[in-house]
Amino acid sequence: MNRTVRANLSLTLDGRYHGGGGPTDLSSIVPYAVTDLGREHLARLHLGATTAVLGRGSAQGFMSYWPPLADDESVDPRDRGYAAWLRDTDKVVLSSTLIEAPWPRTRVVNASAASVVSELKSNGEGDILVNSSPSIIKALLKADLIDRLYIMINPEIAGAGQRLFDDGLPATKWSLVRHDAGDLGELALIYDRALTGR
Repeated sequence: MNRTVRANLSLTLDGRYHGGGGPTDLSSIVPYAVTDLGREHLARLHLGATTAVLGRGSAQGFMSYWPPLADDESVDPRDRGYAAWLRDTDKVVLSSTLIEAPWPRTRVVNASAASVVSELKSNGEGDILVNSSPSIIKALLKADLIDRLYIMINPEIAGAGQRLFDDGLPATKWSLVRHDAGDLGELALIYDRALTGR
């Protein structure tokens, strides 16, 4: 039985995962990640997942930020839970520039996202989580390899920046399996890939 591939990304109302200032411009993303809804959404992401797939940039940012929080009693328990999961789970980092992994339980692979995830899907147990790595998510959407989408929609129009859903993706259908609204107008959505046509 194939493993389920989950992908998570936060987007603005105009579908962007960063603002006009470039990949580090997360001014319309971060404020909603720390709301109660954002933290509940984060806590659901990794349940049942046994492998994290990350791009180099996301891996470097995540691994410098999250693992130290796992044992910090002053941190929200939902954040600690994700931090501990990320620290302890198997990680695959896709990179053509890293030679070896500077983090435990991590292997670096210089190959396409589709080929790596296809291999992971057919081996092992537990779900595969691609969290906040847009270049990988885009490649997997193009290859129709994502089974579940976790999307946070933030109530802002960025006006510039990269969009997740580019032209040229294969036409697919999705079923909404959960939706929650936060106090700031943010939405946490979970979609499963409809089996029709697969």
